[in-house]
Amino acid sequence: MSSPSQPHDQSWQVQDRFLEMHSRWMTLIGEHWQDDRGKILEYWRVEKADSVIVLVTQGDRLLLPAPSYRVGIGQTSLDFAGGRLPEGKLPMEVVPLILQRELGLDASAIAKVTSLNPDGWAVNSSFSNQKLYGFVAELQPKVTFANDYLPIEYPMTTDGLQQLLQSLTCLQCRALLLEWKEL
Repeated sequence: MSSPSQPHDQSWQVQDRFLEMHSRWMTLIGEHWQDDRGKILEYWRVEKADSVIVLVTQGDRLLLPAPSYRVGIGQTSLDFAGGRLPEGKLPMEVVPLILQRELGLDASAIAKVTSLNPDGWAVNSSFSNQKLYGFVAELQPKVTFANDYLPIEYPMTTDGLQQLLQSLTCLQCRALLLEWKEL
């Protein structure tokens, strides 16, 4: 995993790294830092791959994959299509791969892809280097879905979007929906 891309404030200095644990999904790092007042602080952080989330539209509907179990919260949740950004790939490049995996669609089903935040957003700047990239994928009008991939549909009306917002528990999904609604 790489270190944070922005240089840190020179008045803050790493004193020591007391833990670095690697897995396929992330690196957990424990460090002692001296702050700008000379105080020694213990910090924990996670380095992990960036995320890509795709809001899928077709006509006047937003389409989401079926809810799936999320170990972190111990329950099933409704989320937009998404996934991790593999090393060496651009966020836009993984949009068709995500739609194939989560909705069974091939690239020809996509009419247009629009980026909501080309530079990405920090997911949790005090704890992680992870960024979130959001996209809107407009599908061709006549695309159909296999039974294994039937999406959850919400109308793109004020009431439909409000109902979807109430159904989403994922803060990243909620932020992208709100950003898209503002555009």
